Amino acid sequence: MSYVDGFIVAVPMENKEAYRAMAEKAAPLFKEFGATRIVECWADDVKEGKLTDFRMSVKAEENEEVVFSWIEYPSKEVRDAANEKMMSDPRMKEMGEQMPFDGKRMIYGGFTTLLDQ
Repeated sequence: MSYVDGFIVAVPMENKEAYRAMAEKAAPLFKEFGATRIVECWADDVKEGKLTDFRMSVKAEENEEVVFSWIEYPSKEVRDAANEKMMSDPRMKEMGEQMPFDGKRMIYGGFTTLLDQ
């Protein structure tokens, strides 16, 4: 079964194209490090909740939209090795210095596959 890193982040609406360009530039690096699939999704139908919702989870402001993304790996071991490579790769460091969003409000984590149909 595959392993998935999931991410939710608030991106200023005026940075949508900059975010897409950053994601497009980063995707080949993730694949080089072992990822099998990278998916980036811009919010389209995200309802406001009473207790919690996607926007609240990342403290999205009025001028921001939510991005939901995930990266698939063949295994947790491949993902862990990829994370190590990313931390030391100068290309990733350069991208990290130019993120079009507030990385402090990003939510992320690793997930084992429970169902894949």
